[in-house]
Parts: sequence; structure tokens; C-alpha cells
Amino acid sequence: MTLINAKNIWKVYDNEGTKTEALQGVSIDIKKGEFVAIMGPSGSGKSTLLHILGLLDNHTNGTYHFSGKDIGTYNQEEIAKIRNEKVGFVFQAFNLLPHETVLENVKLPLIYSKKPESEWNKLAEDAIISVGLGHRMNHQAVQLSGGEKQRVAIARALVNSPEVIFADEPTGNLDSKSGQAVI
Repeated sequence: MTLINAKNIWKVYDNEGTKTEALQGVSIDIKKGEFVAIMGPSGSGKSTLLHILGLLDNHTNGTYHFSGKDIGTYNQEEIAKIRNEKVGFVFQAFNLLPHETVLENVKLPLIYSKKPESEWNKLAEDAIISVGLGHRMNHQAVQLSGGEKQRVAIARALVNSPEVIFADEPTGNLDSKSGQAVI
């Protein structure tokens, strides 16, 4: 089953009349269960494409179908629901709340889920343990190394058991052994 079908995707940024083409006619099909890496030099549009596919940004032209439905037919509320229930993100900059604990950071996506609050701690703890950080669960994010922050971001992406995870350089701050374990 095709999960993502994007055809001829363009993204043009308009900054006070100056147009910058970040993506020019990108097409990609991703089936459920596939592991896909998007590679290219810095500035080639990889992060822009991830943000569009992950429903964080809109494309300028082209068509994008997620789970068989044209994204253009969704309203903002439906897009937010899909992002929360079906998509996990691992951002290059982590986007952790620095003075919250690892546990609280990982629980954040659950706030908007339909999962009962009584299950949140268990779900978050399981995700944290899965990335090897059970011993840091009650530490604040500001107290963690770069690699540990990366693993917290990965646990947060996993906590809702999404259909797809978009990761922008998910192993960039990890040593090779930790990177292999995360993959």
C-alpha cells in the first residue's frame, strides 16, 4: 500500500518579491514499511521536502496524497490530526523543552492524542527505554549531551506509534554504534 505519493512537487519561497525555488518538480512514492533515505548536498531542499511530506509546510505546486487522499482536500484541523496520529518527527534541532524532563518531553505528543492520560507515562517510558535512556528519564533536557537529546527526540517521535517517521539527520549527533542502534 502506498502511504506517500508526491508528484511534481515545487516549493517557491517569496521573500518581499524575491522568489527562491527550494524544490523543483520532486516526485516520490513511499510504501508502508519502506525505509527511505533522501540524500543530497546542503541547501538542496531535503528539509523542505520533509516538512512538506510531514505536513508542516505546504507545497507551491504539484500533488501530494497521504494514505490515498489528496492533502489539498484536508482542512487545517484534519491535517493537525494526521500529524499527531500518523506522523512522527525527529528534527535536526531536537526542539526539546530544555527545563522539562526527558519523560515530559516524550509525553508531549500524547497531549493531543486520543490515548487515555492514564497510559501516557507507560507509553513514554517504553519509548525512552527503547532508545537506551531509561537511566536519564527524570533528567532535564538541558542536562543531556547532544546524542542523548537526539535519542529523546527519537523517543518522542515513536511514542504515538505513527505510521511514518520523518527524521532530519536523525543520527547526526550520535556515534556510529548509537546511530546503528537507532536505525
